[in-house]
Amino acid sequence: MVFGGPWKAGCVTMQTLDIHRPEMPDLQFVLLVTALCTSRLTVLNIPYTLRTAIFDRCWVLIHDSPPPRRLEARVLDLRPWTEIAVEAMAETIRAGLTDAGIHTLAWDHPPSEPTQPWTPDAQVLIDRLTRYASHARDPASEEAVDETGNAPDEEGIGGTASAR
Repeated sequence: MVFGGPWKAGCVTMQTLDIHRPEMPDLQFVLLVTALCTSRLTVLNIPYTLRTAIFDRCWVLIHDSPPPRRLEARVLDLRPWTEIAVEAMAETIRAGLTDAGIHTLAWDHPPSEPTQPWTPDAQVLIDRLTRYASHARDPASEEAVDETGNAPDEEGIGGTASAR
């Protein structure tokens, strides 16, 4: 089963991820698995010793110093690293999990409310979309219109099909 495929185990809704077909880029896979490994989740099918080993192996691929011991400091910043380093981490993770007989990760983490409604970087886009949405409506009828003032119909915006 791929990521996002919840299944019921008793009364618990589990998230799952097939480590061999995660259907996500390696960077996202590495970030997700290392976040799971450093989380305080109690319902995760990776034993604590393996969680530590996976993070430590990924850490030493990109650092000369030993991995931090404080849980709050156990974060990988992959921004400066190459695709080859990320691929090596993804293979390291897969190998460690496969050697332990784990092919599908499963964890319980109910959805949580966002800690903030949006990021400061997104605010510019939100403002732009709000401005566009308020200008893209005919004030008299609240019907959406295109830049020419024409309402959409079956043919598309402005009532004419686009030329192909």
